[in-house]
Amino acid sequence: MDHIAKVTSKSMVTIPAKIMKKYGIREGMRIKFIEGETGILIIPIPRLEDLSGIDGQYSALIIEGIRELEAEHRREAKE
Repeated sequence: MDHIAKVTSKSMVTIPAKIMKKYGIREGMRIKFIEGETGILIIPIPRLEDLSGIDGQYSALIIEGIRELEAEHRREAKE
């Protein structure tokens, strides 16, 4: 299913409600944009608190991975 959004003069885009609901995107969440050869991939990044309890066996690894990703983003932003 296709969804179309308009870019505002301030470079903002409203994510369609159906997409937000389907992927659990909520106000205040961070979104990662990955450039590819054929387009842009948009990935929602859940807050650490939202991951609590999704899989107790692997939660420590998940949280560690997210922290590493955030640290990588900070390093890239400084460059």
